[in-house]
Amino acid sequence: MGTMENSLKCPICQDVFVDPATLPCGHDFCLTCIRAVWNMDVSEDGPFFCPECQIIFPSRVPLEVNADLQIKRKDLACNVAATASQLSVTPGSSSTPSPPIRCDHCIEAVGSVAVRTCLTCDASLCQGHALLHQQRAALREHTVVDVTGDPMSLKCREHREELKLFCTEDRIPVCCLCVLVGLHKNHRNMLETSMGQLLKKKSEAEHAIKDLETLYTQTMESAADFRERISDKYSRIRAVLDGDERLMMQIIDAEETCTMEWLETQRVSMEALILEADSLRAQSRQLLQETNDLSFLQEVDRYLCEPERMRTAERLVDDLSVALSQHFPRMWSHLCSPSLDLETAHPRLEVSQDRKHVFWRRRPHETKSALTPYDRQYSVSAEKGFTAGQHYWEVIVQEKPYWLIGVTAGPANKGKGPRQEESSRPDVKGDTVSWCIYHGDGKYLACHDTHEKQLSVQGKRLRKLGMLADLQKGELSFYDADTLTLLEAYPVARTEALYPVLNPCIDVNGVNRQPLSLFCLRDSGVCTDENEG
Repeated sequence: MGTMENSLKCPICQDVFVDPATLPCGHDFCLTCIRAVWNMDVSEDGPFFCPECQIIFPSRVPLEVNADLQIKRKDLACNVAATASQLSVTPGSSSTPSPPIRCDHCIEAVGSVAVRTCLTCDASLCQGHALLHQQRAALREHTVVDVTGDPMSLKCREHREELKLFCTEDRIPVCCLCVLVGLHKNHRNMLETSMGQLLKKKSEAEHAIKDLETLYTQTMESAADFRERISDKYSRIRAVLDGDERLMMQIIDAEETCTMEWLETQRVSMEALILEADSLRAQSRQLLQETNDLSFLQEVDRYLCEPERMRTAERLVDDLSVALSQHFPRMWSHLCSPSLDLETAHPRLEVSQDRKHVFWRRRPHETKSALTPYDRQYSVSAEKGFTAGQHYWEVIVQEKPYWLIGVTAGPANKGKGPRQEESSRPDVKGDTVSWCIYHGDGKYLACHDTHEKQLSVQGKRLRKLGMLADLQKGELSFYDADTLTLLEAYPVARTEALYPVLNPCIDVNGVNRQPLSLFCLRDSGVCTDENEG
């Protein structure tokens, strides 16, 4: 048992460990003893060293109770207690636990239980008096430690002063008087040994503080610059979003107006056909057996009224929140509505007063055999051509079975009137200066020069054809305007102006009488004509 007891003794107090703590170097000490040597109750700045091997630790060492040593200490205490009980306790007698430590400043007969011990006052303190030591300026410099029943174990027994130094020659903690006038006079102590290192560390710390202050100033200035730049970027983004929101609302309003006008046209047309059917039925019952005469009674395709464009606008707004930068500027931001040139219209065509619609002009007693729907010359061009920049326009085709829409390059011939020579009209010819898409009976052909390419249009037929002339890149593209799906693209490297051309194709027996209409945004009832020139 003697060997075990020696291994469980603290090198400082030479007594069995009380809450043993292990340092990084492997030596063990009582938690209270090592805290007293390091003077941690007064200052948390150290120096931190091992009293056994004199190793100085670079930073504060976390002090935790070694559970294994604590268990061994308890086992030793149990063995000692059992031995003492066998030697001194007589049968019939019982041992009593040690009484708790009481506060020395409480005036009651039985003071409160002490929680701290003041080594300066040599007094145990309850919770209230310990708080008083912290609050009063005169008592704030006192050394207060965890409560202990033997304060002298933490003080020099010769001078009754606190053990604040460590003698490196005798390797024991000492007080200040021991170093000045006592047995350890002229001995080297840890405070003197570490003074040079502390001064060096202080100088390094001062330089580090200066560097931190400089870095702090730079960080503040940099943060202010970033804050200003980011705020400016968000301001620009908000401006773009506001403009995009106005654009989308205009798109929705124009789409609503366009659909309502088309529905009203269909209603008027149906009423006229019903009246015509009633007249024919009154004239002859035999006409009712001809299926062609009743084809107009077929139900209007409801999908033509579906708000696909509105859903597309909503989808684009959703996409904006996912990848904002990928959608600006939008293609619809370049949307314009060219005005049709009356002087370039074929004599068989009729242009509306606002110059946004073109119809085939019907003649009485006209038969299908006399005309061919696919004829490039029945065209009308825009009044102004595009020479630079980006321009996007759309043509509404709805359910027309025949139409031809495209672009031609070259100057428009003006001043010859509506009955000018056919060779002078800017129609879409089969040459290198014209590009178009032709629709006939559900098939779509992309035409340029002498080449024709059949397009694969997914889903239902087109209701609006969009064209983008990007003269900066030298490219002409055709789109499904409702879904913004690319149909075909051509390189365009010309110096002449590009003129939009519309060909509604002929109307025989009322199957292709609908107009081709230029889609335009309406603001306060006015159709805009933007980005031309």
